[in-house]
Order: sequence, then C-alpha cells, then structure tokens
Amino acid sequence: MNRKTGFKKNSIAVAIAALAGVSGAAYAQSEQDAALEEVVVLGIRGSLEKSMDMKRDAQGVVDGISAEDIGKMPDTNLAESLQRITGVSIDRQNGEGSKVTVRGFGPDYNVVTLNGRYMPAANIEGTSASASRSFDFANLAAESVSAVEVYKTGQANLATGGIGSVINIRTARPLEMDDLVLNLSAKTTNDTSNKQGDTWTPDVSGIFSTKFADDTVGVAFTGSYSKRDSGYSKAETGPGWYTIPGGQGDWGSIAPDSTSFENAPQEGDIYAVPRGIGYTFGEVQRERTNAQVTLQWEPQDNFQATLDYTYAEQDVEQQYNSMGAWFNGVPVSGSFTEGSGNGSVVAPIEYTDATGSDVTFNAGDWGTVNKNDSVGLNLVWNPTDDLTLRFDYHNSTAENGSKDGRGSNNNIAGVQFNRAGTTVNYGYDLPAATFEFIDGQGFDPAQMLTSGTSFRNSYMKHDIEQARFDGTFDLDFGAVKSIDFGLAYLESSNRSAYAVAERGTWGGYGTPDDYDDALFVQKSMADALDQFGSADSAEMTPYYYASDFQGMLDAISAIAQANGETISPCGTVLCVDDNFTTDRIAVEEQQAAYTQVNLAWEDLPMPMGLAVGLRYEETNVDAQALVPQYDYIEWVSDNEFDAHESGVGYSEQQGAYSNLLPNIDFNISLTEDVVARASWSKTITRPGYADIQGGQTINPRVRINGGTASRGNPDLKPFESTNFDLSFEWYYGEGSYVSAGYYKKDVDNFIGTDSFIETTFGLAHPAKGPRYDDAVAALGAGATSAEILAYMQEQYGTVIGSEAEGDALAEFTVLAPVNAKNAKIDGFEFAVQHMFGDSGFGGIINFTTVNGDIAYDNFNTNKGEGVENQFALLGLSDSFNVIGFYDRDGLQARLAYNWRDDFLNSTFDGNGERNPVYTEAYGQLDANVSYDVQDNLTVFAEGINLTSETQRLYGRHENMVIGAIQSGARYNLGVRYSF
Repeated sequence: MNRKTGFKKNSIAVAIAALAGVSGAAYAQSEQDAALEEVVVLGIRGSLEKSMDMKRDAQGVVDGISAEDIGKMPDTNLAESLQRITGVSIDRQNGEGSKVTVRGFGPDYNVVTLNGRYMPAANIEGTSASASRSFDFANLAAESVSAVEVYKTGQANLATGGIGSVINIRTARPLEMDDLVLNLSAKTTNDTSNKQGDTWTPDVSGIFSTKFADDTVGVAFTGSYSKRDSGYSKAETGPGWYTIPGGQGDWGSIAPDSTSFENAPQEGDIYAVPRGIGYTFGEVQRERTNAQVTLQWEPQDNFQATLDYTYAEQDVEQQYNSMGAWFNGVPVSGSFTEGSGNGSVVAPIEYTDATGSDVTFNAGDWGTVNKNDSVGLNLVWNPTDDLTLRFDYHNSTAENGSKDGRGSNNNIAGVQFNRAGTTVNYGYDLPAATFEFIDGQGFDPAQMLTSGTSFRNSYMKHDIEQARFDGTFDLDFGAVKSIDFGLAYLESSNRSAYAVAERGTWGGYGTPDDYDDALFVQKSMADALDQFGSADSAEMTPYYYASDFQGMLDAISAIAQANGETISPCGTVLCVDDNFTTDRIAVEEQQAAYTQVNLAWEDLPMPMGLAVGLRYEETNVDAQALVPQYDYIEWVSDNEFDAHESGVGYSEQQGAYSNLLPNIDFNISLTEDVVARASWSKTITRPGYADIQGGQTINPRVRINGGTASRGNPDLKPFESTNFDLSFEWYYGEGSYVSAGYYKKDVDNFIGTDSFIETTFGLAHPAKGPRYDDAVAALGAGATSAEILAYMQEQYGTVIGSEAEGDALAEFTVLAPVNAKNAKIDGFEFAVQHMFGDSGFGGIINFTTVNGDIAYDNFNTNKGEGVENQFALLGLSDSFNVIGFYDRDGLQARLAYNWRDDFLNSTFDGNGERNPVYTEAYGQLDANVSYDVQDNLTVFAEGINLTSETQRLYGRHENMVIGAIQSGARYNLGVRYSF
C-alpha cells in the first residue's frame, strides 16, 4: 500500500487534543498509553490525496499537483503534469510540454512564480524580437519540485499579472523533511522521432537533505541533468494562404466560370490559394541542467531564515532540411470543396500552379542557450503567538540567445532552376505534392546551387528584483479570525533585441559547378513522414533532398574569397550580425499594498468562511527602443519623397497606471463532506513588450500628403478581468471527490490599433512651403508633380525640406496600440476522482468547457484600406482528461489520456497575411509503471505519446493546411534509489 506508519507528537495532534478539552499533561499521559498513529500515504494515491486536500482547504478555487514522493513528480515535465489539472491545457514544442493555457487564456495571461516569487522569462523568436512574457516549463526539471499550485481566482496576496491563473511552483525545504534524505534517480530516454542523434540519452537527478545542530540548521541540494535527442517532420504552407472573395479578380484568383477547376469558387464564397508548399525535417539536441541549494536556520521556535539559489540552463542545438516551392499566383487546374450556394468558405482539394522557377533545398544549423539564475532570502518571525511577520527578497535573471556566429536561427537556400509547375493534393491530412520540370527533367544534384541566406540573431534578457513584507495577525474577535497584510516592490527590466544578416542573392550564387553534387543527398519522403498515409501515395514526390549545411557554407565562402567579396559581418564567411536593429528595453516598477480579513463561523450548523481582500498596485513604465533617426525629406521623383536616415538612436517614452484589485471568497460546508464556494475578484495581465516599446518608426517613403508611422504605447492599461466563480465539491471517501463549477471572466482593455496625425522627427516637407507655391504659380494649376519637381530642381538643385525656407512640417498618420476591446468568456468545470477502496485501483475524469463572445469570422478577409486585423481571443478550447491507475503492494501503474479541442492560436499566417491559424483537436495517451523491488529501490518505465499522434494546423478551412507535424513516442526506463 506504500504506507509508512509511526508515532509523532505534532501540532495537528496537539490541536486535536486541545479541541477535545484535553490538557497538555493529559495528552502526554495518553501518548504513553495509546499513541496517535500518523499514516503517510506515498505513491500515486498519496499524491492525489495531498492534491485533494490542497483543493479542499484552499481559499477560492485552487487546484494542484503534489509529488508522489520526494523528487518524483507524476510526469517527467511540469507542463505535462499541469495538463492533468481541470481547465489547464498545454502547448508542445518538439513533442514536449512547453507553455500552459488556463481556462482559455494563453501563456502570456498566466503568471508563474517559484515559491511565491515572480519567475523571469526569456523567449526568442525565429525571425523577430520576442514580445512574450510567458514562461517555458521545459526549462525546469520536475525532480526538484514538491508541488505545483494553480490559483484560478484572485487573491490579495498573490502576484499580479495572470488573468488566467497564477501558477506557483514549490520546492522542497530541508527543515520540513526527514533528518537525512538521499534519493538518486537515473533513466535513459528513447525518443522515436530522433533520426540522427543517440538512440538512448541519459537523465540523472538527485536530492540530498540533512538537518543538524538539534534540527536548527538544514541543507538541501537538488540537481538534475538530462539530454534528449528528438526530431520532427512536417508539411507546411510557410508563405501562407492568399485570401480572395469569390468573383473578384486578384492575385492568383480563379474565375467563377473556370472550366479548369471543378467547383470553382463563386461570388459570395471566400477562398484562398497557397503561396507555396514545403516539407521540413528537423533534429533537436537538448541538454538541460538544473540545480538548487537551500540553507535553513531556525535558532529558536519563533524565527526561521531560508537562503536559496536556483540555476537552470537549457542548451539546444537544431538542424533542419527542407524542400519546397514558392507559388506566384498562376493557378491552372484543380478542384475545390463544394460550397453551399449561399456563400461558403471553400478550399482547394487539388491545386496546380504553373509558376516556373526553382525548387528550394533549404538547410539550417544553430544553437541557443537559455539560462535562469535566482538568489533569494526569506525570513519568518513570530514576535508574539498572534503575529507572524515575513520578509522575502530575491534577484533573478533569465537570458536567452545564440551560442555563436551561427545565430539563433538561420537558413541557406539551395535551388534548382528548372521547375515548370507544382501540383498539390490538399485532400489528405498531409498535403501530397509533385513537381513538374522543364523538358521532362527531374531532380538533379548536378543542377543544384545556393541562392540567398539569412542569419538571424534574437536575444532576450529579463531581470527581476523583488522584495515583499507580509504579515498575519491572528485574532479571536467574534467571526474575525485573522488579518493578512503586506507591502511589495518589484522592478522588472526586459531587453528584447533582433538583427538579421541577409543576402538577397535569390537568383543564385555562383554556378552549379561551384557545388559538389554530394552536398545534396536523396532521401525517402515516405520514411521521413511515416505517420501520414499520404507520404507514400502516388501523388507524393517519393524523394526529398537534404542539403549539407556546412558544405554549402564552405562552398559559398570559397566563391566569396575567389571574388574578393564581403558577404557578411565576418567578411567572406557567413555569420550573424551582432549590431541589433531592433532593441527595446522596458523597465516596469511595481509597488503594491494589500490587506485581507479572514472570517469564519465554525459553530453554525453549516460552518462558513469569508475572505475579503483588497490590493492596490501602482506600475510605472520606462520604455526605450532603438529606432532609425531622420534629418530631412528629399523630393526624389514624381510623388515620392524619401526621409533621409541619419543613423539610429534610442527613443524613450513613459507610462503609468494603478489598479484596485478586490477579492471576495466565500465557502460553506453544506454537510461534513460537501463544500460550496463563491468567489469574485479582479485580476490583471500586463501588455506585451512590443506594444509598450518606447520607439517610433516611420515609413521612409513619404507622399505629398504626408507619411505613415508606428510606435509603441507604454501608457497602455493592463488587461483587467472581473472574475466570478461558483463551485460545489463533495468529498465522499478517502481520496475521492466530485467537483463541479461555473466560471465567468469579463475582460477589458484588450489592445487594438488607433491612428492620429503628428509631425514627428521635425521633418519639413519640401512640397509644403513657398518654394512649392511659387512653382505652381509659375507652371499653372494643371502642372503635374513631375513638372513641378523638375522646375524646383532647376531653381534650387536637390529639393530638400527646410523650415528655414518656410516649409511646413510633414504630417504623419501614426498607428499606435490602444486599449479598445473587451471580451467575455465563461465555462464549466467538472472533475471526479475515485479510489476503489483498498483494491489499489483508482481513476480521474475531468473536463472543462470554454465559451467566448469574440470568435474569428472566417468570412472577414481583413482586406481594404485602413482595415484593422480582426480581434479574437486565442486559445479558447474545451479539454478533458481520463486517468486510470493502480497503486498497491509496491506496484504503481497509470494510463492517462489528455484531449484538447480545436483552437485559434494566431491571426497571422506566413508572409504576414491576416489569416487565422487554428490548431486541430489533439489527444495524447501516456503511461507509466513502477515497481518497488525493495523498500528503497524502484524500477520504472514511462511512455509519452504512445500512439505517436500527429499535430495539424489549418486556416479558414481544414484543407488550408498551415502545418502537419509528426514527432513520435518517447520512452523512459529508469531506476530510483533511496539511501
């Protein structure tokens, strides 16, 4: 049964004795006569019982996960553990849990804390500077975590920033553990998606904890190292889909009366044509190192000090090859899905594009390092029996960027310039493509060479310094039981930067003779995409060509050296540019004060509790951004005026806001086993870093009536959510309960875009002054712009705007983010956890529904002058879990299935098109089993994604595939030993 029994005089036992009216002496005597038995339940059942107690005893709606034993969370990844919680869904990266969505609110709307402290997050993007605040759970090993708490309702003492939830990660403390703890675990991982790396990779972890000096000093160390080699294969429409209203001529349009297309789109329909097709095959090698050292000192019963240091590092190497083709809007034949006749979204089934150009054979190879450091001090003092004071300080940093000159992402394009056309069948889950070549030719390495290259450098660093002072005053004043209060200060500094070194030699670099044919290796499409049936169909090209990245790099360098050509910041060798062109810094200073009164009516037939809290918070924002600087406007031709760039510099803006965040939590015990809760609160989430950046940029091409510009808005208000929760919980047996709840969130201040007129950079317009007026007077009112320019050039030479000459300042239409939108979501949560007596069997079923009042309109093409991109909530989807387990006599086994419905995850697809990107419904089956060979020795096996499920993303119609991705199952075999 994995139960430990023992005799222990603890505070709970004393409290029971006191409530029974037993004196201390009588209790001491009873301990001698009949000791109280403490039963500690371990394993799966023990973990679930602790999680159930956490939920039952919580203020508001809180769910959580507890470790099955010291150093053993239920899953190998924290995100994968969190997805078992009602209302929590995850995003996966390379087949591993990465970021979480709670009740439909995505990663940026949830705050992650470590032992109550804000966790810095450093995210980087492939082709831009990151604006995200979200935390990547892949950075932390699960072995160092004792529990994870998900707070779904607001509380005055919680960190702000999460309208979805606040997720607190708790780590072990030595004075809370046994006198000596030493657990070691070793396992090996086989990721079936891996094609080139090691078949089995190591994963080791351990925890050591001890107490000495009469249990007044404790030291704990946890450490882990894991290596995982994985891979992926996918089909994708990287350049995106071009959306067209039926019956309208446009790029790539198809006439309603076309006989070349079956079911040609009709007037009233909305359809799209692809801008290309591609197949990508990647390999990833990840090494993760985690360590935490914790020192505790408790010189007397009323004082405790804790000093801890946490380190996490994730070193990732990636390589990929891809083969594909761009389409230039030359549809010649095919078929479309059948419309309703009243206007439908229709999509290609089969599509042939006659663009004659190249087939590309891209390759990339880069490495990144993500590091997290945190040092913290926590002091707890009880100056009296009724007063507890706590002080907490930490300084934490997260940094993520490229390892070397390869950058954080890169691409070398290999090409073969004899493509005549391409046919794609979109009727499969994975589109099947065939290529047609000029004069019946085919793929031929002797005709292959390289074209353009792009080396990207994305960087983010996030520093947090935080101090908190909290207190609790215990009272016995009628219904008032305690008062919580506190002050907090936080300074968050985030730097997000990006640069790209790109060569636009897309017409080819050198000749095919400059490249060894061996650089391009033929590989089987069916082998690489074996989870999709269409990969070996007659409609799929049977091969792709993998390009040798280093070999192409060397060949390009040899050509550059022979030509004496500088091709990158490193001369004749391709490398990344360290001079950032996007560089934004946002410093947020937060000051907060809170108080909460906790009341209880315990003597009533139905005991009740009420917590009423209020948090006041002020935030000041200082935002800087590196932007181009301009010193004058030159009239260069006809209606074209160019702003002259004079360099780059930092532009700075400030903003500030304050928030009152109340919370009311009520609970009532309808019976001894039934608890009802109602909660009302206000919570906030802060805007993304791109929206609050301090820089302003202009389009350097100005027109006669002015120009356009864009800038961030540090004065944006945070998203503010008014939350209501109602739930009922029935705890009907040991480790068993049923809960049902309803939640509603009204969210204000979602961000839209507004425009206004401004004279920026003090740029005088050369066609807004007396010189222009004189030219018009001399030439007459019918003179063209070209004639006026020629006249002014003859009179003044180069025509440059000048305030000294009386020219007025140019007016720019500035686009800036503003708080303009609101949304409402609601839904239901249901969970049942049941233990089948002492049989060892048990199970969990939970599901969550999410409904929003703002959905994406697939009939809205977002096109037209001044049309704003649609506003829609991302991530809204229903989800459920079904888990069965067995835990008895040293044998533990669990089978877990997690499912998430379709959801919208972006409103932009490739090439910046304003199109939706939906993630198709996804379900995954995981399992683990362990056996206690001895009391201190356990062997275990785990399987993740046992059925090798694939993922799929699509646009306005299921046939408009954005990506069809296969990874694979992952298996772990290991042993755990306790000394």
